Amino acid sequence: MQEQDRIIKINIEEEMKSSYIDYSMSVIVARALPDVRDGFKPVHRRILYGMMELGNTSDKPYKKSARIVGEVLGKYHPHGDSSVYGALVRMAQDWAMRYPLVDGQGNFGSVDGDSPAAMRYTEARLKKIGEDMMQDLYKETVDFQNNFDDTLQEPVVMPTRIPNLLVNGASGIAVGMATNMPTHNLSEVIDACVAYIDNNEIDIDGLMQYIKAPDFPTGGYIYGISGVRDAYETGRGRVIMRAKAEIESHPTHDKIVVNEIPYNVNKKELIESIASLVNEKKIDGISYVNDESDREGMRIVIDVKRDANASVVLNKLFKMTALQTSFGVNNIALVHGRPKLLNLKDLIQLFVEHRHEVIIRRTQYDLRKAKERAHILEGLIIASDNIDEVIRIIRAAKTPNEAITNLMERFQLSEVQARAIVEMRLRQLTGLMQDQLHAEYEDLMKQIAYFEEILVNEELCKKVIKDELIEVKEKYGDKRRSEIVYASEEFNPEDFYADDEMVITISHLGYIKRTPLSEFRAQNRGGVGSKGSETRDEDFIEHIYPATMHNTMLFFTQKGKCYWLKVYEIPEGNKTSKGRAIQNLLNIDADDVVTAYLRVKNLNDTEFINSHYVLFCTKNGVIKKTLLEQYSRPRQNGVNAITIREDDRVIEVRMTNGNNEIVIANRNGRAIRFHESAVREMGRTATGVRGITLDEDGQDEVIGMICIKDPLKETIMVVSENGYGKRSDIEDYRKTNRGGKGVKTLNITDKTGKLVAIKSVTDENDLMIINKSGITIRLKVADVRIMGRATQGVRLIDLEKRNDQIGSVCKVTSETEEEGSVAEGEETAPASDITPDIVPSDDMIQETDETDKN
Repeated sequence: MQEQDRIIKINIEEEMKSSYIDYSMSVIVARALPDVRDGFKPVHRRILYGMMELGNTSDKPYKKSARIVGEVLGKYHPHGDSSVYGALVRMAQDWAMRYPLVDGQGNFGSVDGDSPAAMRYTEARLKKIGEDMMQDLYKETVDFQNNFDDTLQEPVVMPTRIPNLLVNGASGIAVGMATNMPTHNLSEVIDACVAYIDNNEIDIDGLMQYIKAPDFPTGGYIYGISGVRDAYETGRGRVIMRAKAEIESHPTHDKIVVNEIPYNVNKKELIESIASLVNEKKIDGISYVNDESDREGMRIVIDVKRDANASVVLNKLFKMTALQTSFGVNNIALVHGRPKLLNLKDLIQLFVEHRHEVIIRRTQYDLRKAKERAHILEGLIIASDNIDEVIRIIRAAKTPNEAITNLMERFQLSEVQARAIVEMRLRQLTGLMQDQLHAEYEDLMKQIAYFEEILVNEELCKKVIKDELIEVKEKYGDKRRSEIVYASEEFNPEDFYADDEMVITISHLGYIKRTPLSEFRAQNRGGVGSKGSETRDEDFIEHIYPATMHNTMLFFTQKGKCYWLKVYEIPEGNKTSKGRAIQNLLNIDADDVVTAYLRVKNLNDTEFINSHYVLFCTKNGVIKKTLLEQYSRPRQNGVNAITIREDDRVIEVRMTNGNNEIVIANRNGRAIRFHESAVREMGRTATGVRGITLDEDGQDEVIGMICIKDPLKETIMVVSENGYGKRSDIEDYRKTNRGGKGVKTLNITDKTGKLVAIKSVTDENDLMIINKSGITIRLKVADVRIMGRATQGVRLIDLEKRNDQIGSVCKVTSETEEEGSVAEGEETAPASDITPDIVPSDDMIQETDETDKN
């Protein structure tokens, strides 16, 4: 033949198309996707069948894994040995399979991702549950097909009693599609199958009463069920998995102990990732990570630093590591040889239909065998009743075939019956054996009637399916390992921040920061103070407030707008840092500045926001009261909180409970006291009414407003710009109606300077004072004695040497005095320092929210 005659010209496009389709279908059908009926890919099915054919069952000794792999490779699976051994190993791993089907002996790997030993070193045999996957296999319950070289037969599918696809799940990547199915609890799945058998019209919600969520072999938590519901209803969803961790308290520090991790997470890589995050300083608060797992179970210990919050560290680990991960459900399986996306009901329905077919085919096989045996028994009974004649006919015959023929003619027997009589042993001639023949025949007739009833009675067939499923549940069912947490899958931002005490500072030019309150130290009255913040020459600290990380802060600007921030959204800085421009955090106009704020624990508390009020006070003495509910819906661009006249600005905002007394003070040293009921409730955009009448000198203005909750306990503290201050009893200020000029609250002189702050304080408070050059001092209110209303007070902070003025005053709750040291670079104070942990009390934050601001 000439060379050109051996060349066949083809269209390469058509050849590529057909070849690729053939390849992809081979991968889809014969390699990567499980059959919906038994949940197996061909390799798993062939391994189990090969082990069964080897007699490698649970009641026999282990066999070398290499022996099993060789059997499967040589007879059924024409692929690499690694694919067979890998599948065999996985079926023996109790952290990979919810119900392992193979009993492995030797090193079969670990949850750390360690590789199993070579197959020449390991041994295996079937588990009892693996054998039950093949029960009734040899009763013509399933079809068989030729193996790869047409020399042997292998089953197309297993006649499984276990809903294996749901119970053990599956994963595989085919061509153009993939499957990823989670594991489930056997007891729950069987309960759902029984419920479906009882009521074929049951919906997904009904099935979810039995199968609430996947159940992973490694335990942990199923966090939220919305993704689970999606997976069950559509076949696709996202299941959130969380490690099971607890916080152990120790005298020196806390420990986070992880006992269960999410499914398919490599424990060794998890620990390495945590260590890497610590080394890269992406997670703070962890000092050491150690794996203390042993044969008793898993135990990952994470040591938390003494000053860190273990709950916050744990939540960060959930967000940044595989301690919380997701399982993408994609329920694709082969249905009648074709890939199909299946929901929960489809999976159960197709399994039950498979079991129905297996039961019918098994019953037909058993019925046929029973009838064949009954037919033989009928002949044996005839022979036993006519034994003398039978013996005579057999003795007279020259050959066995002649004897068979003669018996058939004499007693109208079939050839099968006559052959059984000829082959009958002499012991069957005894009376005992004859009785047994009659008893066996009667039992067979009952069985035949039962089998025939199954084939014609649908309800009886369903009962058989249910009884066998319940039997499987009793043998292999167990409790859930994965607990279900009915919660949102999304992280709450507050989870990543401990509710620590903070100091919020805002400078005159609008720089804001939060600083842990523990960084500030108290000094005795008259101290010089310590450096509080580094600011530009023309800037100075103007506002300082205590708050906690989870508080919601409402910012009010001088133009009357309201903005919202969580405290943790404010950038953190140390005592000496400048902070961040507030315009970068809030959408504030360029010519507007924040002048006041409120702290609320929770704006979603309907009862609270409808029983409290926001009280505004402006520079010109206008006051307005509005229900807090009007400010409970945060908006990105803020809202108008009060309508401000052109020459006015907001200087103070307070939250009240509707039963407070109000004191407003002006720069010239006068104050007015009235009950807040004198101010009627108004809408959010109202202007307000007159609260105090100012002097007509052109320089007078309101410098502060306080709300009195407990007149018997609280006193009024006023501070002047040159560092003088005093406390007076509230009763020194007589009650008047709003709008008056008020009474003298401090004797204003050149030495004291004008009034800059008014606060309601108790002996349990400290004052934190920051002057315009950035110097901070903290002193105990109890050290300032109560004086008359019209006196000039005592010196609170020494400003003479610095030619300075007070910029801001804030009150905080005091703690017990402790010995402290002065940090390097700070000026010494005349008395011992105090380092308290100051915690704003609940009544300061939410009940009457006596918010401090200059």
